[in-house]
Amino acid sequence: MKVIHFFKHRYIYFAISLFIILGGIAAALINGITLDIQFQGGSILKYSYVGTINSEEAGSLVQTALGKSASGQEQTISATGDQLLIISLAGNEAITSQEQETVTATLTKEYPDAQLKLSQSLSVQPFTGARFFKNGMLAIFLAFALILVYVGYRFKKIGGFSAGLMAIVALFHDAFVVTATFIVFKIPLNDAFIASILTVIGFSINDTIVIYDRIRENRTVMGSKTSTEELVDTSITQSMSRSINTTVAVLASITIVYIFALIYNIETIKNFALPMMCGVITGCYSTICIAGPLWTMWKNHEQKSKKTKRA
Repeated sequence: MKVIHFFKHRYIYFAISLFIILGGIAAALINGITLDIQFQGGSILKYSYVGTINSEEAGSLVQTALGKSASGQEQTISATGDQLLIISLAGNEAITSQEQETVTATLTKEYPDAQLKLSQSLSVQPFTGARFFKNGMLAIFLAFALILVYVGYRFKKIGGFSAGLMAIVALFHDAFVVTATFIVFKIPLNDAFIASILTVIGFSINDTIVIYDRIRENRTVMGSKTSTEELVDTSITQSMSRSINTTVAVLASITIVYIFALIYNIETIKNFALPMMCGVITGCYSTICIAGPLWTMWKNHEQKSKKTKRA
């Protein structure tokens, strides 16, 4: 088996990651970061209709009529085939009955043949949305903390804390890519954002643990005299096919879900599946090209520090 020298090319991988991070920051500056009503508060109006309606145009009409930030999206209920026009109104106050009537009148006038009918009206208070957002972010950081503790305990023989810390760096990389996907495609951050990040970091850390496990086994097989670079490169090479095969299988299934969501215009599934597709790819990449080389650099620094102290 030919060993691939991942550590030797580490700066190329780091440059790729830096390029992705800068691209995400640039997208945030250009597009801005949009919070869904679930996180910032506001109202949601759902209208059933027939025929065809341009949801973006409908959102612009409502925004002009009310003088409030508004957006529209379409949704098809797969079970019944019913079509819904969803109007989202962000704001600190719930929509009044008069404003609701204005929205209905505006849309009915613009689309007289659509047989528009208000089927549901929902309001989210700002403090509720803010609390939901804080709890979601808390869940993400709690997941990072528990992963650090678990990896640090399980891989004590190869320097548990350093292994856990480098895994966390790789996971932050994955979480950033998922966030950047939401920003680039102008998807408002909502509960799908929290679910995507938690799912991706779970998938990614599983891959990283497999490689750490192989490093621990190879430390015994290859002996303590083997350099850290050779040990890690060998372990990653041996585990790489498994990581890639797993990623391809998961990516294929998520892609199928995304395609069906496109066909049936299920917005919530699309907003979850697309970031997941990007997250699964970067999860495999960060496991192979980020976590291992970073851990090697840490261990080399430790060894140099010990030699300096002895000298």
